[in-house]
Amino acid sequence: MPLRLRGGGGSKRGMPAAPTVTPKAVIHQKYGAKACYSVEEVREAVDGGCPGLALPQQTRSVYRCSLDLPGLTVVTPGTFVRKKDAEQAAAQIALDKLGIQPTANAPSTPEEAWDELIARISGFFADENFPSSSHPLIGHMCVTFRRTGDRFGMIPMSAIAACDVKVIGLCKLIDPKAEFDPLLVLSLIYNAAKKSPGVSVSDSNFWIRSQKPYSPEAVDLALQHWSGITNPIEVDGIFVPCVMEDEPKTIRLTLSHNEHYMGDIVSKLSASDSSHAVVSRTVGKASSEIRLYFSAPNVQFVSEISNNVVSSLGDGYMESLINKRASFISGQTIYGDAILANVGYTRRDSELHTEDVTLSNYYRILLGKSPDGNYKISRDSILVAELPSVYSRSSWKGLSPRDLLCSFCRLHRLAEPYFVVNRCASGGKNDKENPDMFKCDVKIYSKKQELLLEYSTADTWSKESDAIHNSSLKVLIWFCSYFKQPNKHVLKLSHSKSTDGFTICPDNFLHEFAMFLSIYGNTGGDDSSTCSTVGSLSMDTSKQKLENNAVLAHVDGPDSGVFPSHGSLTCISYTASLVVKDKTNRYMLESNNEFEFEIGTGAVKNQIESCVSQLSVNQSACFIAELPPRDLILAAANEFSHDLSKISRDNCFLEFSVKVLQVTEPLEDRMEKALFNPPLSKQRVEFAVRYINELHATTLVDFGCGSGSLLDSLLEHPTTLEEVVGVDISRKGLTRAAKSLHQKLSKKSLMQTSVPTAVLYDGSITDFDSRLYRFDIGTCLEVIEHVEEDQASLFGNVVLSSFCPTVLIVSTPNYEYNPILQRSAMPNKEEEPEENAGPCKFRNHDHKFEWTRSQFQHWATGLAEKHNYSVEFSGVGGSGDEPGFASQIAVFRRMASGQDEVCQEGELHQPYELLWEWPNASLPSH
Repeated sequence: MPLRLRGGGGSKRGMPAAPTVTPKAVIHQKYGAKACYSVEEVREAVDGGCPGLALPQQTRSVYRCSLDLPGLTVVTPGTFVRKKDAEQAAAQIALDKLGIQPTANAPSTPEEAWDELIARISGFFADENFPSSSHPLIGHMCVTFRRTGDRFGMIPMSAIAACDVKVIGLCKLIDPKAEFDPLLVLSLIYNAAKKSPGVSVSDSNFWIRSQKPYSPEAVDLALQHWSGITNPIEVDGIFVPCVMEDEPKTIRLTLSHNEHYMGDIVSKLSASDSSHAVVSRTVGKASSEIRLYFSAPNVQFVSEISNNVVSSLGDGYMESLINKRASFISGQTIYGDAILANVGYTRRDSELHTEDVTLSNYYRILLGKSPDGNYKISRDSILVAELPSVYSRSSWKGLSPRDLLCSFCRLHRLAEPYFVVNRCASGGKNDKENPDMFKCDVKIYSKKQELLLEYSTADTWSKESDAIHNSSLKVLIWFCSYFKQPNKHVLKLSHSKSTDGFTICPDNFLHEFAMFLSIYGNTGGDDSSTCSTVGSLSMDTSKQKLENNAVLAHVDGPDSGVFPSHGSLTCISYTASLVVKDKTNRYMLESNNEFEFEIGTGAVKNQIESCVSQLSVNQSACFIAELPPRDLILAAANEFSHDLSKISRDNCFLEFSVKVLQVTEPLEDRMEKALFNPPLSKQRVEFAVRYINELHATTLVDFGCGSGSLLDSLLEHPTTLEEVVGVDISRKGLTRAAKSLHQKLSKKSLMQTSVPTAVLYDGSITDFDSRLYRFDIGTCLEVIEHVEEDQASLFGNVVLSSFCPTVLIVSTPNYEYNPILQRSAMPNKEEEPEENAGPCKFRNHDHKFEWTRSQFQHWATGLAEKHNYSVEFSGVGGSGDEPGFASQIAVFRRMASGQDEVCQEGELHQPYELLWEWPNASLPSH
């Protein structure tokens, strides 16, 4: 039976269930403000590390809660990832101890909710209920008692919606559309207030007051709760225009000491009456008071909305009034121009809370709605960080993929994601050699429980949490692709089933994301289209090109020889500054003293990784980069956002300054070093050197040379080689290889020793290039597992049929040896592999496959027979007894010369680009 997990918790479920009264809500019904929650943040270690390999300790924030009630204090026995889960758990413990059950007479029908709403509004203005510190409207009431004249004791009706969650819940029960339409909420409150005993409501505006005057004692007591505003307060907000062509801008709000703050806000919207303020729910963090304010139409129009006289969103007139940007960031329908402001009375506090809302706040809220936005924000790296393409417990930073997906669904007012975890038994026997594996499917529902998207995976993982995180990441990546190019993906949505495991319900999906499409459908784009390849490395200039036409310059510091490589954890410091061309103005947008990421996972912008890959530890460099989207610049700008909003993009550029602080070699290398001396990488080089010297080989080509580790190591051994060639499709790796080889060959040349010719080509190892025909030796060490299996077979066919080397040496991991490697990383050999396995079942998350000995031998034997080669099998690491060598090797030898004419047909075929050549190439002095 699969385990179905709801996104926000760990309860076993099938389909989504209807919402129920929460324990915290029951406590509030009983105790109100007398219930005091105290949440403590603690740090706990994250599982998945590999002790003994010098891995950095990973921690995360979790929460413990204590709840104080009259005569009772409870504390949660465990910790929780989210604060609200800790509070709910504490409330449930208190209910169990007190024997309290949810009230049976809670409204359950629209009619009951309507009666409750009328009674609740009436109760707000009853003298016996006011004032008290737990009264939802205490802050609003206090300020109105400072007024003189007709407005004494009057508050705008939107204050009720802003401060009382119970009222909002009742409105949603009366009409479910109220959850998404604050104007409908105002309509329901107005019509209920007209029927509420003891309440006075105007027919021309939305002021509400008690029919009977409050006693002087009540007024005096209320004012004791409020120190008041003695002088006007100025606070910044954001004006969000309804017209899409107009940009949001900063405005200054001036709050008077004897007027209600909503009146000051709506005056900026040119409202006819300050009571016409309509307020949204909180935007962004629930603990803040950031809300959107807009102006309501006339009273008659609003009162008829809840009577269904006016059509809802389908009406053409109402549709034209929708503020699409404001509606998108709030998840509610906002009409006309709006103001985003952080003003209000928090948690029944009688003191007015004010805080500036800047353009940076606005664009960060907008960024948080994107699938990768909360990852960027959690890493405090908006301009540099990208959502990684793979999940690894040992190197993942920031919010986990599961938390990111749950947050994304909440921000878009979707149901919590559902995770269906299946256990894949290993032959019915859960032993240390063959532990059970897990796979996880994900379903995304709307609030109405309509299926939007389903992801089914064939991948399995050794830990249940890994399965959930990896599937969550796949869904996030899909959403990222959709958000960047929505128009492109809309066409694909018409196909219900795609080949990548996703099933989309097009009608439901497009309806749910209609607001997003209306804003970004014509502007979504992928900045990858601006990418260009790295420039030539036959360099006699002090600048090198990076990705996206960025230029690397001003490299400082000596070459330490310790470079980042694929899979290594790299820690950098950086600053990103916006520089105005025709002025001396420089604005630092973002900086980070310690930012760690894994090379090759796409966790940072291409330009940053390209730069870092060319630096060694303690080296620094700066480069000029293309400007990112305006939204990202303003989200990162903080205090400069207002100034930068007025600057033309054509008149400025982005400058990065980067320093490499530390490099930790890849997990796979650390695992191998923990067990083998010398390391497997060195043993593979020594294996190749033996064959070179046995054959007296003079030419060697390394297929998939990467950053040149094999070629670099060969130069340290005495060999007969006269020419060494490297081929790879990674410009970053080839750039590194060029720098390393240049440095080593220069030293050997100064020592007047025999120096071979060295050449680096940019090209695919599945393409034939006639310049490399009939080399003495070809090597392909630990490469084929990084491509799909069909591409590995294509490589074998092309090399043996077209390149025709005398000898070809291919090595790849032996999958059967993995349990030994994984156990070598465990501090306690008796512990279960399920709890101590690596981040995934392969040695490296970038491996597309890992073969057993029989699979590898079947592949190699088939190629040898097909192309008239013999093949013998060996390996390095271990003794070769069961379960074989850690790294298995096939040595192909050409048996006949009958293929000459076939190979020479491609004599002039030269698709590879010459990137660097010794002794004809030179590199910058750095």
